[in-house]
Amino acid sequence: MEFLKGNFFQDNRGCVSFNNTLNLALTKRMYVIENTDIDNCRAWQGHQIEKRWFVAVNGTFEVRIVKIDDFENPSDDLEPQSFILKGQSMDSLFIEAGFASSIQAIELNSKLVVFSDHHLDEIKDDYKFDSQKWKQK
Repeated sequence: MEFLKGNFFQDNRGCVSFNNTLNLALTKRMYVIENTDIDNCRAWQGHQIEKRWFVAVNGTFEVRIVKIDDFENPSDDLEPQSFILKGQSMDSLFIEAGFASSIQAIELNSKLVVFSDHHLDEIKDDYKFDSQKWKQK
């Protein structure tokens, strides 16, 4: 995984948010996640093959990821890593194959754009795990 810090420029005309280190050359599709509220958490979905890029475009998200040791029967004691992605600076997170993610908006009206290196239904690679499996202690 790789955290890519974005930035923004603001003047009297408005604001330009950007992430000049984000390389989307391998992407094939995109979608937007907007949770209904800040209490809703989308946890845990993983991919053995698919790579994903998360880009906050509005508000703030906490994205937690965990490296899966066995996709059929993952260990309960895996340690998630947490990243805060801010929309104002278009912070981005590249997630390699082999990880599961948990996504939670920290601010209302937050939007997260997700890019994938595979088309929808191109491969069978969706793994869903119990939302409480790697809950913060």
